[in-house]
Amino acid sequence: MHTHIYWFRKDLRVHDQAAWRDAQDAGERWLMVYVHDPAQDAPTAWGFERMGQNRRRHLAQSLSDLNTQLQALGQTLVLLRGPVEATLLPLAQAVQAQTVVCEAVAAPEEQAQVQALRDAGLVVQTVWQSSLLDPDDLPFVVDEVPTVFTAFRQAVENARVPVRAPRPVPSALPPPPPDAGLWAHHHSADALLGLRDGGGTTVAAGETAALAQLREYLTPPWPTRYKQTRNALEGQHTSSRWSIGLASGALSPRRVWAELKAYEAQHGANDGTYWLWFELLWRDDFRFLHLRHGRRLYGASGLSSLPAPTHHPEAYWRWCEGTTGERIVDAGMRELAATGWISNRMRQIVASYLVHDLACDWRAGAAWFESQLIDHDVYSNQGNWLYVSGRGTDPRQGRRFNPQKQSQEHDPDGRYQARWLGD
Repeated sequence: MHTHIYWFRKDLRVHDQAAWRDAQDAGERWLMVYVHDPAQDAPTAWGFERMGQNRRRHLAQSLSDLNTQLQALGQTLVLLRGPVEATLLPLAQAVQAQTVVCEAVAAPEEQAQVQALRDAGLVVQTVWQSSLLDPDDLPFVVDEVPTVFTAFRQAVENARVPVRAPRPVPSALPPPPPDAGLWAHHHSADALLGLRDGGGTTVAAGETAALAQLREYLTPPWPTRYKQTRNALEGQHTSSRWSIGLASGALSPRRVWAELKAYEAQHGANDGTYWLWFELLWRDDFRFLHLRHGRRLYGASGLSSLPAPTHHPEAYWRWCEGTTGERIVDAGMRELAATGWISNRMRQIVASYLVHDLACDWRAGAAWFESQLIDHDVYSNQGNWLYVSGRGTDPRQGRRFNPQKQSQEHDPDGRYQARWLGD
């Protein structure tokens, strides 16, 4: 029987798996694997672990939930640790796998992993499935994606680009090869990720939790009020929090869209539901910009002609620790460290402060967010930091958020600051 490896990356779910149709047509046995690359454990150039404990805990829960979903379909998740090439190549040889199938991720590190496998002689089939809109349905080729978001959005809306229907969960999956579990280096996600005891985020993770959050938010009146509440600094239903499931791939954007349209059919469309679409388009735009610009998005100057940014390590560490003396910034950074989450408005405030007030390197800020955020998404993280720093797609070439003004508008009674500063 033919064996094929399915390598989970940023698609930790069993619903809307476009890649599985092709894999199922090609082979009779599947080995489902997740690889934790030690590069995620190495210290960054800025002096901290690349994946913080909140992110590790959240990922571990997502992997455990994924394994539960796979077992219900007759499969199991094999957890591996090591450099991707050094791990998957001998595994493929041992199980005589003909093909490795995985999600396409258009970021330099992830692309290099696939290329290394191909250079080593493996057949790797990648499938694009992380965006709401399919690149083939756009009114332009990806090399001509408009640089400015407004132009992108208007072109998409004027062309009435369809959203493809999400794929249902299969009734069953092809079986794994015999003794598949013997290949696992670790038999629990906690052990794989080296989780330490202690507190941290209590946000539920994984496909089960992401679908539950999707349904919970799609209850009147929350979507209808989204435009009015989206800039709030706190509150259970002020934002959808769909980004948490979307970032790990526990939630498909096409599933989100299908259920949002069902909500509109029952309760009506308005500015709130439109702005949820608007946010999904922003997420897509950052993906398509990666397809167009690639490594340019990771250079010091990004898409701009600006010189390399300055950096001030002492000021940077005060920002990371939430001890800058600017209360609203410090409150946001302490919430981030404690929970792995801050609101979208707060992300803009603290990012602007690092770049425009402390004159620090935007790449250091992006690295800290990567380490801390439980909803870290390589596309959105890079795109948003470039945008704020004026090195991305903002036609105004950077946006400074006045922290005093932001505090007056979004925390006038100081409740949020008091909560996280311990007043």
